[in-house]
Parts: sequence; structure tokens; C-alpha cells
Amino acid sequence: MRRLISFLLVLPLPLAAQASGTGEGASGRSAAMAMVPAGSYTPLYAPDTGTVRVSAFRMDRTPVTRAAFAAFVEARPEWRRSAVKRVFADGRYLVDWRGDLVPGGELRAPVTGVSWFAARAYCGWAGKRLPTAHEWEYAARADETRADASADPRFRARLLELTTGRPATPPPVGSVFRNRYGLHDLHGLVWEWVRDFNSVVVSSDSRGAGAKDPDLYCAAGADGASDPGDYAAFLRHAFRASLEGPTTSAALGFRCAADL
Repeated sequence: MRRLISFLLVLPLPLAAQASGTGEGASGRSAAMAMVPAGSYTPLYAPDTGTVRVSAFRMDRTPVTRAAFAAFVEARPEWRRSAVKRVFADGRYLVDWRGDLVPGGELRAPVTGVSWFAARAYCGWAGKRLPTAHEWEYAARADETRADASADPRFRARLLELTTGRPATPPPVGSVFRNRYGLHDLHGLVWEWVRDFNSVVVSSDSRGAGAKDPDLYCAAGADGASDPGDYAAFLRHAFRASLEGPTTSAALGFRCAADL
């Protein structure tokens, strides 16, 4: 079972599903997306080169909603709560739904209780993919007006407050600030799955993935951090380190990305 999960974690989506605007689910299923231009940034745990280059990409403006995910499970019965295999989702998968096709709570709220496998399947169905950790972190450094506000102490304090003060029941998407790229809710609504959550990405290629280093997730890991004062980034890394492919959480959702 463990070997099967490891294999599925690195299995690529069909090329047709990865292509922007093509593949299964491309028609009528695409949420509004924002374009994030190419650039470089310094991750919390930087490679030898210091910075990582991220190619231009598109990302959903908001997390995937309960209503959108309900359309997915209606079209793909194998991902319904009563049918999903435990190798792909734990016992709390969509636990707050009233039925296979009836989400609980606000339909415009972000879907939670979704595993990595389910999030990946949804993005493929929509003709997209999950963002990489580098893409997500690069986009999340922007505030309302600046592409990179990460050095601003006030912005850091704001992100830490949003990260640690998430509401128990997420409000509708679009509730948290819209950044320079037109992306809402990257901080403070829900945690979000990334494609390579199970790896510490340290190569200069934003599509690459390295091996997980357990030293990064203990207190001593701060010694190797590029910015020991970025507490919100430490929390994101620690949270991702706690996840496995079938993991679900009431505070964990996702959004999709796509190549240009």
C-alpha cells in the first residue's frame, strides 16, 4: 500500500489534462484565473543558488468552492464520499457534507475535507493542475500593490495574524485581500494543497522536486532558513510536512494552476 501511494504521488496527469484550456473538463469548468508573471524569489530554505526561478503561470483567483467540487463529484462518481477508496482519502473526506452530492454549509465557501488525490483529480478534470510549492509561495509574497512585500514587517505581521487566526468555519471565497496579481485568500481562509507538498523543493527549476529533509521541520531547521523571521512561512512548511496524500482536514482546501 505504501509503495502504491508513493507511485501515485509522482504519477503525471495525462498530457491533455495538463494543457491549458484543453483536456477533460476544460469546457465550462474553469474558474476565473489570474496570470502570475515569471520571476525569481528566495524560498525559506533556499538552494545553493540562493534564488529560484519561477516561470509565468496562471492560478485560480480563489480557492475551489463547495459548489464547484459538487459538480466534480457528480461527474466523477468515484470521488463521492460513499465511493472513494481509503487509499485516496481518509475517513474524514467530505465529512461535513449532507450527502454525496449535497455539500454542507455555504456553497460559496472553499471546499475542505479534500485529500491531495482528490484535489489533483479535480484540477485534471478542469484541464488544470495543482500549483507547485514554489509557484504558491512566489505568488503569496504579493500584497495589494507590490509583487514582493515579504520584507515589510507590517506585511509579515499581517500574514502571521491571518495564518494563526483562521475562522473555524471558512467564509465565502473572496473574503481575504486581493493581491497585486488578482489572487484572493492566499492567506487566512484555508491551508491549500500544492502539487509537491511531500517534498522540499530546492532545485532552480520551479517544476522540480527534491527529497524531503526532516531536519527542516524541527526547531534546529531555523538555522538553515533564509529568513528566520518569516514565521508564517515556517508554519506553512510545518503544516505541509504533516500531510500525506490521503490526509483531509476541515481547514485544508486547494486551488488550481495552469501553464501559460
